[in-house]
Amino acid sequence: MNYLSVEQLSKSYNEQPLFNELTFGISQGQKVALVGKNGCGKSTLLKIIGGIEAPDRGKVVFRKGIKVGFLSQNPEFSNHNTIRDYIFNHDNELLSTVSAYEQFFESSNPDMSSKRYQDLANKMEALSAWDFESQVKQILGKLGIHDLDLFVDELSGGQKKRVALAAVLVEKPDFLILDEPTNHLDIEVIEWLEKYLSSQAMSLLLVTHDRYFLEGVTNEIIELEDQKLYTYKGNYSYYLEKKSERKSLEVAEVTKAKNLLVKELDWLRRMPKARGTKAKYRIDAAHDLMEVAGKDLQVDSLTLKISTKRQGKKILELNHLKKSYDGNTFLNNFSYIFKRKDRIGIVGKNGIGKTTLLNAITGAIKLDSGEVVLGETTQFGYYKQEELSCAPGTKVIDIVREVAEVVKLSDGATITAAQFLNHFLFPHSMHMTPVEKLSGGEKRRLQLLRVLIEAPNFLILDEPTNDLDILTMNVLEDYLFNFEGTLIVVSHDRYFMDKLTEHLFVFKGIGEIDDFPGNYSDYKNYLEQQEKEANDKAKKPKDKKNTFSKTDQKRKLSFIEKKEFDSLEHEIAELESRKKNLIDKLNTGSKNHEELMDWSAQIEQLSNEIEEKEFRWLELSEIC
Repeated sequence: MNYLSVEQLSKSYNEQPLFNELTFGISQGQKVALVGKNGCGKSTLLKIIGGIEAPDRGKVVFRKGIKVGFLSQNPEFSNHNTIRDYIFNHDNELLSTVSAYEQFFESSNPDMSSKRYQDLANKMEALSAWDFESQVKQILGKLGIHDLDLFVDELSGGQKKRVALAAVLVEKPDFLILDEPTNHLDIEVIEWLEKYLSSQAMSLLLVTHDRYFLEGVTNEIIELEDQKLYTYKGNYSYYLEKKSERKSLEVAEVTKAKNLLVKELDWLRRMPKARGTKAKYRIDAAHDLMEVAGKDLQVDSLTLKISTKRQGKKILELNHLKKSYDGNTFLNNFSYIFKRKDRIGIVGKNGIGKTTLLNAITGAIKLDSGEVVLGETTQFGYYKQEELSCAPGTKVIDIVREVAEVVKLSDGATITAAQFLNHFLFPHSMHMTPVEKLSGGEKRRLQLLRVLIEAPNFLILDEPTNDLDILTMNVLEDYLFNFEGTLIVVSHDRYFMDKLTEHLFVFKGIGEIDDFPGNYSDYKNYLEQQEKEANDKAKKPKDKKNTFSKTDQKRKLSFIEKKEFDSLEHEIAELESRKKNLIDKLNTGSKNHEELMDWSAQIEQLSNEIEEKEFRWLELSEIC
């Protein structure tokens, strides 16, 4: 049963076409993702389908009688509305009845014998609203929405996104349109939303760059590329496989067309003029070949080869950091000594202190107590959640020139600011474009460029994947994977965290922070194993005959210790290799005295690290 029909849809901005004559349909129960690079028109297409914008040509038709829900990328709210007003202010008798029933019990002394209660209970019964009420409570609870009388305009961006998401979910639409639903949500909520959407019978059209989310929720991918649509009947893995095949076929098709075109043009040049009318079909065929042969197969690529400043022996030390706001503790006696090439992910619920730690590290806030000791050569690059701020009319190229007219690359070469923008998928035609006219993803990419151009050796990335397209994220991941400096990442993108981080700072609440050895999937598996062991222990009957002491049993390695033990051998080998390279350099000699001193200091530091890790390896091996 077809729920949505899009027919010959076209849209342009300032005479620049976004897409042309798009036609597709979505059936009942289909869960479709729309993908494409930033600025290609994904959000605009969703707004047209959702009735927020009008197309230049074409039409959008929903099946008569179905309920449609729409979540925009940046939801807008009326000033001074409460959360309750926003979520339950629908022409929906079921929702308004549930809201009134809940409000009745939120009063200080609800009178169960009153006529008001009897009327509400009877109405709940008549509408079969009891199950619906529990579903609404579950949705609000999972999204962390508890106080419905808060004013929406006083909430943070992340809280507003959750309120807007709750409003469309409690409506129980038959067809749901979501534009970047995972932005500003913490990982726990994203995982709940993924399970919720995949289990519901509703039809779904969404834009998201969360690859695990795409894999778990969707059963069809539609790609918007070069103003056209390409459909893939499968999840994200299937899309990657089939897109690669399509690109290979296109290359073969264009190559074949070019070879045939050479022959056809040669024939046309030699053809007698008197026979021109008899060969019209060949002339038309030659024009068709020219169109295919002239197809641009240039794949946009984002090349990140910016130099980084050398790091010294001391990187950064955090000593007993404490910070509280309004009686809430976010950092409680937290200490950590950063090492070279540390790759740390930070996870935890929203509002639990993650950004507080980043601001403490960079000196943006004053601590209650403790100290941050910065190495002499450490230079931060801090990518924040806030959107790039600049004066109206500021051009794209001005953003780069404010930092440098010339950019130094990792191989020692230099390029101009304009050439550097080209590497970041900003062609010459966009250099004089005002920043305010860029898409959300393009602004984010420009903001990232601004951070990296300063050649930091300590990168702090706070939600870097928000609004970035998958192409940009893939190349950013490749750059960060080979980044020689220290890296801290706060991200709700589980794939991004898995690929780049080696251990986690896990924020537990009330200032408690655990250092977990592994990436996010390792941590998730650890939590599941802990839960399983706890459940097994609770179910297992006590053995009264077993009277021997626990101290007589040989202790086994915990999940964390096993993970640590497995990685130590590799880490020791890597440190030994680095130490050997430095000793070879030292033996070769150098005319630069400071360089020799630095090599010697590094060898000493590596020796200490190796000794410490070898001792730990022996300690754990005795438990195995």
